[in-house]
Amino acid sequence: MNPTAKATRWALAGRVALRVVALALFGAIAGAVWGRAWAGVSLALALMLAYEWLQLARLLRWLRLRDINEAPDARGAWGDVVGLLLRLLRSRRRRKRQFLGLVRLLRRATAAVPDGIVMLTARREIAWFNRVAERMLQLNRRTDRGLRIDNLLRQPEFTAYLRGQQYQTPVTIRMSGEPEVFLSLQLVPFEDGELLMQVRDVTRATRLEVMRKDFVANASHELRSPLTVISGYLETMAGDTGIDPELQHPLQEMLRQAQRMNGIIADLLSLSRLEQHEGEIDGEPVDMSIMLQHLQRDVLARAVRPRQVEFRAESPAGLQGAPDLLYSAFRNLVDNAANYTPPEGSLTVRWWVDGEGGHLAVSDTGIGIAPEHLPRLTERFYRVDPGRSRATGGSGLGLAIVKHVMQKHGGDLAIESAEGKGSCFTCHFPPRRVTEIAVDRARAAL
Repeated sequence: MNPTAKATRWALAGRVALRVVALALFGAIAGAVWGRAWAGVSLALALMLAYEWLQLARLLRWLRLRDINEAPDARGAWGDVVGLLLRLLRSRRRRKRQFLGLVRLLRRATAAVPDGIVMLTARREIAWFNRVAERMLQLNRRTDRGLRIDNLLRQPEFTAYLRGQQYQTPVTIRMSGEPEVFLSLQLVPFEDGELLMQVRDVTRATRLEVMRKDFVANASHELRSPLTVISGYLETMAGDTGIDPELQHPLQEMLRQAQRMNGIIADLLSLSRLEQHEGEIDGEPVDMSIMLQHLQRDVLARAVRPRQVEFRAESPAGLQGAPDLLYSAFRNLVDNAANYTPPEGSLTVRWWVDGEGGHLAVSDTGIGIAPEHLPRLTERFYRVDPGRSRATGGSGLGLAIVKHVMQKHGGDLAIESAEGKGSCFTCHFPPRRVTEIAVDRARAAL
C-alpha cells in the first residue's frame, strides 16, 4: 500500500475513534448528572448511530441520482467519502466525454472512407459495419448484426477464404444481381480472434483485366498465322544459295526476330490458357527423376552452357500435376539460369521432399539480380537488363508463366539472389502434391 494512503487511513480511523470516545465521555458526564452514566453513554452512541445512518441514507440517495450538483453537504469522514466520490464521478464523466468524442470521430472517419468496413467477432458474427459496407454487401442494420458473415455471403470463394486463416491476399467475389459487381474482400485479424474486413469495389479493374486477357488471347491467335507464313518464307529465302550474299545477314536477322516473335506469342498463349483455367489443376503422377533427366539433356544439348551442370533427385517421390505445364515451368527456370551464367560458372538443379512438401531448386553462379528487382521479376515483360534479355532471346514472360503454373498446382516460387554471386529459384509444392512414384513403379512392374 502507498505510505501516504496508509497514513491517511490511520488518520481517518483515529479521528473516528476520537469522536466515538469524546461522544461517549460527554454522554457519561451528562448521565452522571442525572445519576445514570451508562444510560447517558448509550443515548449518546445511539444518537451518533442515527446520525451516521442518516448520512449513509443521504449518500445512497445521491449515488442513485448521480448528480454532481446535488452532492450532500457532509462533514468529517463522510465529507471525505463524498469528496472522493465526487472526484471519481468527475473523472468518469470526463473519460466518458472523451470516449464519446472518439466514437463520433471514428464514425465520421469510417463514413468518409471510400471502402466498406465490417467488424467481426471471434465467432465470425457481424459486430458493426459502416454505410459503404451496408450498400456494397446489401446488409441491413436492424437484422444483420449478430449474424455470421458466411450466412450472408455464401460465395464459395469467400467461405474458403474465411476458413483458410490465410488473409494476406484478398479474395474477389461476384455479387448477385444486375449489373454484375465484383468486390475485393480482405480480412485483418486483431486481438482475441476478432477480424476487420475491408470491402472494395473492383468491378472496373476486373472488367479491364478480362478485356486485357481477351485482347491478348485474340491478338496472339491472329498474329500467329501471319508470323508462321513470314517465318516460312524467310527460312526458304535464307536457304536459297542464289540470294545475293549481302542479303544473307539481313535475312538471318529477320528470321531470328520472327522466331523470337513466335516464341513471345507462344508464351502469351500459354499464359492465356493458364488464366482461363480457374482453380487448381489435378493432373497425374509425374516422375521427377525422369523430368530431371529430360531437363539435363536439354541443357547439355545447348551450344553455350555453364561448364559444371548437376541434376540431383534426392527423393524418389514425384508430383501430382500437369506434366507439360511443370516441364514448361522448370524449363524456363533452367534456361534462365543457363542464359545468365558464364561458361566457367555452374548450374545445379535439386529435387527433394520434406515435411513441408516437395521442392525443386535451380541454382546458378551467374550475374545475379539486384534486390530492388526481385519483387517484380514475375511480372509480364519485366526485364532486369532489357538489352541482355533481348540478346539471349528472352521474352520477359518466362517467370510469369512459372508463377501461374505454381499457382495452378497450389505452390509458390521463392527467389533468392545477389549481384555477382548468382541466383536460386525454388518451386515449393504442398505435401498433398507429393506422390510415391517409386511405389507406383514397383506395383506396375508386378
